Amino acid sequence: MTTPQQRKIMIAGVGVVAFGCLVAAVVSGGSGSGAVSTDTTVAIENSIVDIAPVDVETTTTVIGVDSSAPATDIADLAGDDPTTTTACTMTVRSLGGGDTGESVTCLQNALITAGFLTGAATGTYDNETANAVKKLQTERDLFVDGKTGRETALSLGVWPDETSLVVRTPPPAPGAVDLLGYELSSVATSGPDAPPLPANSGSGRRLVYDRNGQRIWAVGDDNVVIRSWLISGSKYNNETPGTHKVYSRSDVSTAWNGKAYLYKMVRWLKTDIGAIGFHALPIHVEDNSPYQTDAELGTRLSGGCQRQANLDADFTWDFAQVGTPVVVI
Repeated sequence: MTTPQQRKIMIAGVGVVAFGCLVAAVVSGGSGSGAVSTDTTVAIENSIVDIAPVDVETTTTVIGVDSSAPATDIADLAGDDPTTTTACTMTVRSLGGGDTGESVTCLQNALITAGFLTGAATGTYDNETANAVKKLQTERDLFVDGKTGRETALSLGVWPDETSLVVRTPPPAPGAVDLLGYELSSVATSGPDAPPLPANSGSGRRLVYDRNGQRIWAVGDDNVVIRSWLISGSKYNNETPGTHKVYSRSDVSTAWNGKAYLYKMVRWLKTDIGAIGFHALPIHVEDNSPYQTDAELGTRLSGGCQRQANLDADFTWDFAQVGTPVVVI
């Protein structure tokens, strides 16, 4: 028997669909300003990003179209998390079979309270715990795998408070610029005013993305922070930590259903089910309104990609040419 989500994935094989933030079909072109080259490398991705319960989309390839006309889309959802009040929270990002410790005990007590698990908490993620998690995931229309990640933990109210990990810097003065002369957004800062780089975040010219802090740093060859800004990253645990590289770019894309536009997409991660990258705030096709505001940046709202304020997307578009390292922690 397949779950609703698994059926979506089966359908995806027929239509080449995307969940969350997938940018598959590419329209190449040049946009943005600044001293860095804006040559665009075109890559066609027929893939999906997310197996979480989000809207389905497919992709198309458009050749010879003016880059000012959007061509591929996302099904990137925003909304409130179904959190509840609980006496404990997990201290790890995910739990699965064989795990032990206080986070497992916390999860089991929440499952018992919610009526999905019977007996007493053991502190071991055994078959009974996995089955209870599957029951919860099925009932609450989550992806069913018996493992506990962010969305499952949120639905039980045992996910830690993420806002305490997000450092918000004062808005810059109007017209303030970074070390390369690009205008700063309301959630951006530059040079010594930026929060310190995370430990073990690489060296040389690169982008550093801290998932917990929902923050990106653009770093120069001399390891000086050129710019740092808040983003809205994935609600799901699909942003793989490690060192990656930008592998394709599209100045604008939209989906088959025509519901949203993504501008200045910079892809840095290929997964088994799709592509993930940095882009400007998604725009509703129906009324040209953004999916979220700059003030909401620093909160996980996307299905896979990293949403940026438009000024920060302008900077990333010019800074992150194909081959630029992206360090994800």
